[in-house]
Amino acid sequence: MVNGTGSGGPEGSPNGGPGEDESVGTVVVAVVTNLGIAAAKAVGGVISGSSAMLSEAAHSVADTVTEVMLLTALKRSAKPADEAHPLGYGPERYIWALLASIATFVGGAVFAVYDGIHTLMHGEDPGNPTLSYIILAVAAVLEGYSLLVAWRQVKGEAARMSAPLGLYVKHTPDTAVKAVLLENVAALIGLALAAGGLLGAQLTGSGVYDGVASLLIGLLLVWVAWELGRSNAQYLIGRPLPEGMRAEVREELLSVLHIEGVLELTTLVQGPSEVLIAAKIDFHDLASAAQVEAACEIAEEQLRDRFPAIRRVYLDPTPSSPPSPS
Repeated sequence: MVNGTGSGGPEGSPNGGPGEDESVGTVVVAVVTNLGIAAAKAVGGVISGSSAMLSEAAHSVADTVTEVMLLTALKRSAKPADEAHPLGYGPERYIWALLASIATFVGGAVFAVYDGIHTLMHGEDPGNPTLSYIILAVAAVLEGYSLLVAWRQVKGEAARMSAPLGLYVKHTPDTAVKAVLLENVAALIGLALAAGGLLGAQLTGSGVYDGVASLLIGLLLVWVAWELGRSNAQYLIGRPLPEGMRAEVREELLSVLHIEGVLELTTLVQGPSEVLIAAKIDFHDLASAAQVEAACEIAEEQLRDRFPAIRRVYLDPTPSSPPSPS
């Protein structure tokens, strides 16, 4: 087998492009934002007696824990390959991101659903919601800014990939940024639900509206946790390049002199900027060993030029049909 294991292309998506520093910055903004918001919501929830506000406080705490885990994921997955981990640490980001989705479920969703059900069954005595309204308004501004940072990064990466924005968000291997994006969208929806619960309780004197708002916030967090958990699990199991990009890889290999066929092609996304390519190649029968080696080097170079995120290329010279017995 002829192989290449160079240092790889620039950070970013599987198509290359700067992305790692952007991802860290996006997550840091989210951590700082949610930490302050969580404390403010907790104070507002205690003063107003609102279960929806307390659920939102739990939501922000869960988001903060999640984003700390995402920072850990980004740092640990960036470690270079070594003897103990010859394929690098890229997949570790998906392990930590999966744990982050569990934190969102346990820390936010379970508490919010429980608090909502408890309020619906036992009621609550609504307090003064004025401070809570102020906190929700400030939180909406901060969450909106954090969402804007994540949105700009995702939009820029989608443009570099020449992919529709929705399709990129669905399939992006940069699950840290996807997590921040989804969590901020969920946070803004949660703020609207909490405000609606407070208003309903204020106008009617009934805690039912607040309990329903808390329950809906919990269900919203269940969906976010499920979506992020599913995305990270797919990459931990092993996910190939999209079909169109696999076709381009095959096309690039077939363009190299002395390569007559690609009998088997395996692609594996190991991280946003780490792709492994392995292929069984049918070389021209009359090609010399030197020509085969040169063709492998040219193929690897062309693949990296076209897809800078390709880190490792393994090409196995294989005849299209088994040799006849002598």
